[in-house]
Amino acid sequence: MADAVYTILLEGLDLALKLGIHPHEAAPQRVRLSVTMTVAYPAPPADRIEDVLDYDFVREGVQALAAGPGFALQETLCEAVAALCFADPRVRAVTVRSVKLDIYPDATVGCEIVRQR
Repeated sequence: MADAVYTILLEGLDLALKLGIHPHEAAPQRVRLSVTMTVAYPAPPADRIEDVLDYDFVREGVQALAAGPGFALQETLCEAVAALCFADPRVRAVTVRSVKLDIYPDATVGCEIVRQR
């Protein structure tokens, strides 16, 4: 039987973290993260959390990153989140989107990466 492949989503996680290179970004700012993971299981899982990727580990890992010293670039933040996701060997691909919500009054700015094993 072929692997059972699923898309696992963590969307719109709003955080306050240090992110940026400008003096006005020295304080934590609002950032919205979204993570999409392609996950493969050897068979369709039973209806038990033990059989699937528990997305709590991603949310908690991202929150721990946000509590750290911060990032200069959104690209670096996105790479760190992708690496966190790949800690689970069942994750085949990940898309991470980071958006700074308060840089401009009329737009958001962001970065999105797609990584595969």
